[in-house]
Amino acid sequence: MTNKQVVFNVLAKDLENAKELFNVANEQILVGLMVKDFPSEEEAIEAVLSFKSAGIPVSVGLGAGDPTVWKSVVNVSTKTIPDHINQVFPAAAYTLGALQQLDAEHTVVNALIEPSGMAGEVYITTGPKSKGLREKVSCELAATILAEIGIHSVKFYPIDGDSRLDEVALMVRAAVKSGIKIFEPTGGINLSNVQVIVQTCFDNGAELVIPHLYTSIIDKKTGKTEVENLENLLNIEWE
Repeated sequence: MTNKQVVFNVLAKDLENAKELFNVANEQILVGLMVKDFPSEEEAIEAVLSFKSAGIPVSVGLGAGDPTVWKSVVNVSTKTIPDHINQVFPAAAYTLGALQQLDAEHTVVNALIEPSGMAGEVYITTGPKSKGLREKVSCELAATILAEIGIHSVKFYPIDGDSRLDEVALMVRAAVKSGIKIFEPTGGINLSNVQVIVQTCFDNGAELVIPHLYTSIIDKKTGKTEVENLENLLNIEWE
C-alpha cells in the first residue's frame, strides 16, 4: 500500500528472543523495554544498550502506562537514544526537548492520550498528578497541542481491542488533520482484531500505524513472544 506502513511493537523475553523476532521482521518491529520492569535506571540502561548493540530497534516504555516513571523514561532514553519512546502527554514536550539537545533526530516520541468513552473527546491528563482530573477535551485540541510541540506520534491507550473503533477513528482523523501521521493503538490488541484496528487507522488517514501487541502473542509457558505469531502478523494484508 502506497505510503502506508505497519510496525509492530512487541515484547521479548530476552535478547535471544528479540534476535529471533528481528530476524523475521527486521524493521517491521520495535521491541519494548519497560522501565518499570527494572529495579533501577542503570539496569534499564544496560538492557537497552545491549539490545541496541545487537541491532534490535528498541522502544523504551513506561510499563502499563504508569505515569510515575515518566522521568525514568527520559533518563534512560537520554543515555541510550532508542528508536522509539513512549511518554505521558504532560511529559512529552520535556522528553522531546531532552532528545533534541542530544541531536537525536531519528527517535520517535509519542504522547499518551486516553479514550474517554465518548467518540471525539479524550483525556490528556495522563501524568502522575493530572490523571486524577478526569476532564475531557476534544480530539482536535489534544492533537493540535501535540502538533505545536512537535510530537511525532499519538499513542491511544487503552482502546480495549476493537470495542472503541469509533473513538480510534476520530482520534486518528484529528491527529492527521494536525499533521501527525503516526498512530499507536494500544490495549487488548490480538491476532484476531489487529487487522480491523489497523485498517481503521489507515482508513482515517494514518500513514504509519504501530499497534502494541504484548501478552496476546506471548507463549504463556515459555514467556517468549512466538515467532509464529509474529509471522502471522506480518502476513496480514491491508486494504
